[in-house]
Amino acid sequence: MNTNSEQKNAMRLVVEISLYPLAEQYIAPIQGFIDRLNTYADLKVKTCETSTIVAGDYAHVMQVLQKEMQQTHEQVGQAIFVCKFLNGTNMDIK
Repeated sequence: MNTNSEQKNAMRLVVEISLYPLAEQYIAPIQGFIDRLNTYADLKVKTCETSTIVAGDYAHVMQVLQKEMQQTHEQVGQAIFVCKFLNGTNMDIK
């Protein structure tokens, strides 16, 4: 069981991610990926014009991204993910 001090000190991760499906119909896979990210209540997800920002517990964010990126590749075939990873431990993500 995590104590409050462990939760406050848990390493957090912020990821800016852009998805480029190599398919004629590219909007549906992008929207599907974003929709799936939004199903995780413990993650903060903010969608911008060209990228989506995902923030949360470091290990959990990495697990979610692995799962959802793999699902996108299985559904679409070729797709490019461009990601920027930032230690979000001391950031206030809104």
